[in-house]
Amino acid sequence: MKQFTTIETENHSVLNDGNFARAIKYLSEKDEDLEEIVKDLGIPPMWNRKPGFPTLLHIILEQQVSLASARAAYNRLLSSVKPLNPENFLKLNDSELLVIGYSRQKTLYSRILAGSILDGSIDLNKIEKMNDSDARSELMKLKGIGRWTADIYLLMALGRPDVMPAGDLALEVALQHVKGLKSRPTGDELQKISNAWRPWRAVAARILWHFYLEKINRKLQ
Repeated sequence: MKQFTTIETENHSVLNDGNFARAIKYLSEKDEDLEEIVKDLGIPPMWNRKPGFPTLLHIILEQQVSLASARAAYNRLLSSVKPLNPENFLKLNDSELLVIGYSRQKTLYSRILAGSILDGSIDLNKIEKMNDSDARSELMKLKGIGRWTADIYLLMALGRPDVMPAGDLALEVALQHVKGLKSRPTGDELQKISNAWRPWRAVAARILWHFYLEKINRKLQ
């Protein structure tokens, strides 16, 4: 079976509308379970986000909480800090961040991120030009940015096509249902299964998220 290639930008690949559609076709031909999801629910959203400091803050807020809760907190942050940049974020005190929805831990992580951007110890523009492995490693140098946070940033903000976020509960639950597994796969098992979807694991992740949101999450509400 022919493998479609992504459009190359410097030394990495980026998803766009054209190769996203081709990736959906490729995955549907390769995996009948993913094909069934696409037939039933249609093509998933791209779920793109703009690269930069605000998006990383949003992803930090999403750590271990519901998407709805994180979105509400992020919207309160956007209303409180205009424009949302490292300098203005660091002006918020603990009480203000608590009202917005920040835990003590996420307050620390976000302040470290803001301070690291201001002192030049991390450069998000340079990270955007790195390959997946280097970009992930650079992000994970910061306290509070683990593999999941870095992978979500690579997938959603940088548009990388072959990232399967490690430790993503929704993906694990969706995969258990889609593949009829007896138990929810571990992070390592998810990565192993997802190898069959290379070089489009990030697109497969979107298909599984689409399934989770439409078929599982709705039933829990």
